[in-house]
Amino acid sequence: MKRSVGDGKDKLNVIGGGSSGGEIDLEMFSQLRQKHPSITVDNQVIEPSSQQIHNYKVLVSKTADLDYIEFTWNHMTDLELKQRVKEEKTIKKADFIHILQVLYHAKDPDTTVSFFQSLLSQTGKLLITLVSGKSGREILWRKSQLAHSNPGQYLNMNDIKGRLDSKGTSYRSYQAPSYLDISECFVEGNANGELLLDFLLQVEDFSRTAPVEMKEGVLASATGLQRGDRWEDHL
Repeated sequence: MKRSVGDGKDKLNVIGGGSSGGEIDLEMFSQLRQKHPSITVDNQVIEPSSQQIHNYKVLVSKTADLDYIEFTWNHMTDLELKQRVKEEKTIKKADFIHILQVLYHAKDPDTTVSFFQSLLSQTGKLLITLVSGKSGREILWRKSQLAHSNPGQYLNMNDIKGRLDSKGTSYRSYQAPSYLDISECFVEGNANGELLLDFLLQVEDFSRTAPVEMKEGVLASATGLQRGDRWEDHL
């Protein structure tokens, strides 16, 4: 029987790799607290954006009953963390590490996953989230020219699962459906639609900077998805 995070522990060492503004972190801690009311948490926040660290701190200050969590704020990338671990040579092993929607930004996803695995305790667990290989966003990437121009940026969970399988790494996979209304993407000059398209494609100012042919092709693909495919993301 596989143990869950927190089983048999009175204190958890947690690393959040790319925690952003902390909303998901605090929800996970809330769920953990409900299951293990007496547990305490040493939470190492790893986040390259100073603004997101600020947002996280503000969220913590506005959230009640977090006395059981000790927050350590690390304004750094995973590469900088790796360098620090190398220099210090010893590090407190983590019971739980989460890298949520982080691997899109990793220069070498395989190395990044292996590094975080090396930080786990013997019974520790690593949580990775990415879009699935069947999500609307993944289909859009595939149908556009973007995935061909920078394949490392357009990872999906099937890519990671294939790499874990090749190494004989055991894992469990969960699906979490999510849905988006993309209708504003088709309204010329709509600010919300342009921001949403940037988010979906992971390209800043796509509508203003992309060649006309590429933009038309992306919107044509999105039209097909809107009519036929489900916009669904999975863990």
